[in-house]
Amino acid sequence: MTTPDPWLAAGDLSYDDMGNLAFNALRIGRLLDVLGTLAEPVAPLRLLDAGCGTGWLTRALASFGHQVDGIDSATATVEACRGQSRADGRDHYAVSRLDTWAPSYLYDAVVSVDVLFLISQDSLWEASVVNLASLVRSGGRLVLADHNLAQDHPWGGRQVSRARRRYVDLLAAEGLVYRRSVPYEFRDSDAGFHVFDRIA
Repeated sequence: MTTPDPWLAAGDLSYDDMGNLAFNALRIGRLLDVLGTLAEPVAPLRLLDAGCGTGWLTRALASFGHQVDGIDSATATVEACRGQSRADGRDHYAVSRLDTWAPSYLYDAVVSVDVLFLISQDSLWEASVVNLASLVRSGGRLVLADHNLAQDHPWGGRQVSRARRRYVDLLAAEGLVYRRSVPYEFRDSDAGFHVFDRIA
């Protein structure tokens, strides 16, 4: 029996396995480009993958030399991630909600991919975004995946993409400035990364 490729375990439900393999590879490239200005060859970044799910992104970022914490609220998922952890120990996993994670250190960058639109309750979404922002060091970066929209958009009653302005306004109050939107530009996807930097 072959072990499934962890790169195929996440992505867009409308794509087949090979489509998601390409989609995830492209997203890793875009994300590394976004994080690149923070990294130095002799100083790998300390990163948080907030809502790590299967851990595909956590392991991918660790494979580039970064120290990465992956958190998820599902205990079974985190246990599975620990079973696939890299032998070099650069990826670590913990059970936590996004709104309650409170390590004893700050991160160079916090990343949340394919998670925030799954939080339909506005108060929990706001608490999660604010808490993730609080974990970013001075001069650090917050990268949140969502659609780049002028208005909120519900998806089938259980998912909600928030308007970019809601992210910008909420995070400005937390000392983060909006830098840019980085679209995935893959097939018909209109999602991408909202990029913020902590300035205060």
